[in-house]
Formats: sequence, C-alpha cells, structure tokens
Amino acid sequence: MPRLPRLELPGMPLHVTQRGINKGAIFLDAEDRYHFRHLLRRAFRDHGVALHAFILMDNHFHLLLTPDTVGTLSRAMGRVGQSYVQAFNLRHMRCGALWQGRFKSCLVQSERYLLTVMRYIELNPVRAAMVDAPENYRWSSVHTHLARARDPLITPHPLYLAMGHDQAERAHAYRQWLDAGIAPDDLQHLRAYARQERALSDERFQRMVETTLGRPATCRPRGRPRLTGARDEA
Repeated sequence: MPRLPRLELPGMPLHVTQRGINKGAIFLDAEDRYHFRHLLRRAFRDHGVALHAFILMDNHFHLLLTPDTVGTLSRAMGRVGQSYVQAFNLRHMRCGALWQGRFKSCLVQSERYLLTVMRYIELNPVRAAMVDAPENYRWSSVHTHLARARDPLITPHPLYLAMGHDQAERAHAYRQWLDAGIAPDDLQHLRAYARQERALSDERFQRMVETTLGRPATCRPRGRPRLTGARDEA
C-alpha cells in the first residue's frame, strides 16, 4: 500500500523527529553529531529549508523547520538520512538499517504552538534527566536562543525575534519561557500529534488543513473505535 503524502502547506513550520531502530543509538560520539549537523546544513541550504530549533539526543532527534515549498523536506531528509547511515555504518563497522522507519513530521500552527514546540525540543535532555538545565546540553539550538552562541544552522523564526528588540532582550524573554516548562497535558498533546503526524493547531486551522489536503488533521484515540449503538454487557 503506497504511503500517503505528508501533511504540508507552503510556508508552514513542521516538527520533525526520527528515532533509531529498536530505540538504538544513532549518535555514538561528537564526531557523529558533527557529521550529521554538516549534512543537515548542506541539504537544507540546497533545498531551501529553514531550521529554527533542534536537539540531537542519543537515539533520536527533533527538528523544527520551515521548507520553502511543499515536497522539498522529504528530498532533503532523504539525502541526509542516506548519507548519514552510510557514513555511520562505515565508521562503526556495522551494516543494516539505522532508522526506525521514515521520519515523522507534524504541521505546527506558528501563531499558537511554534514557541511551545521549540521549548519542548530544547527541554528534551532535562526531561530525560541528562542535565539540570537545557543550556548544559551541547547539541541543541538553545545556545542560540539564549544568546550564548551563534549557530550557522539556525534561522531564527519571526516569533522568536518578536520576543525582544535586541538579542539580549530576546534571550531574557526566552529564558523565562523555558523556565516556565510545559504542563503534562500539553506534553501529551504535543507528543500525540507528533506521533500521528497531524496538525498541531486549533480546530479552525485543522478544518482548513482537512479541506485543503483532503486528509485527517486531528488526532485519533488509540485502539479500535467503539461501535455506536452497541450496549455494554452486564
């Protein structure tokens, strides 16, 4: 059965994630991560993809990005994924698949959810109890957003730039945003939409996506749907 096309709209951000097969490691050391960053930068530059936030964990990664046009993301990520697996297998003397299926992508309504997704991504190592503060994790875009470094990979999103009149003001506002954390209900909501590759947005935007693309944009509950009209047994 052919795969359905991804939910994509021109100029709309996407939350992208991909994991190692059987939850295995995809990065073993700094050299692996440097090489992956290099591949991302080249592919995104060549295919017109703006990267706003990222985290490279041990067995998965998250990206928040905006492609220039529909369809270019799959080409860029396909190029990155294939090149990285070849180099990873050669360097670590292994063979076979590295990724757990194709990457997942979730449309993000920028006005309401983009900064929340950015915070979710950059707090990942804190939730995993790897560090006490997000800036203590090296492989993340948080250093750019807190004005601790300038990363050529990152294209700041307009919503982040609107957080202050200058770099220092934006960094201070973003620091407070990070420190506020994410409520458990919001965390589950975000994860569900990323897992099912739907549109993380309000209902009006979801209806627009469904009308435009002819595809479901809302999350569905897990398990089989309950039969309507069926009576519970005593």
